[in-house]
Amino acid sequence: MNMKRILLLAVLCLASTAVFGQKRGDTMYVAINSATLKASTGFFAGTVGRLAYGAQVSVLAVSGKWAQVRSGSLTGWTASANLTSKRVVAQGDNRSVSGGEMAMAGKGFSKEVEMEYQSGKDLNYTAVDALENVTVSDGDLFRFVDEGHLAKGE
Repeated sequence: MNMKRILLLAVLCLASTAVFGQKRGDTMYVAINSATLKASTGFFAGTVGRLAYGAQVSVLAVSGKWAQVRSGSLTGWTASANLTSKRVVAQGDNRSVSGGEMAMAGKGFSKEVEMEYQSGKDLNYTAVDALENVTVSDGDLFRFVDEGHLAKGE
């Protein structure tokens, strides 16, 4: 099985546990680099804030593909696929772990994969990193949806 298929399978497993495993009162964690919190459900709802990878949230409600969450003083709706029940915890001093290392751990970059990566084998995560850093403005997305006559909001 090639690396792309393994990575895709891992992402699908994480997303399915996040979507089907949430209920009111659960403690969850942000599973993506930056989760946008919306004022209501729907892709084009107003943004109320953002949460960083690994942020702990309390699930207040679930509606379809959306979860209403609270983290500190922020409360809003985010796509359920942005959340996971699994917390990434580093052994030893957590303050010595960089955000990049936390993100790699969230991608399944285990001790074994790291050893393989350091051995010089052809494991290149550049494309994954580049894809995670792609951003598109809400205005551009709205124009795309409108011009393509796509369903708005979901």
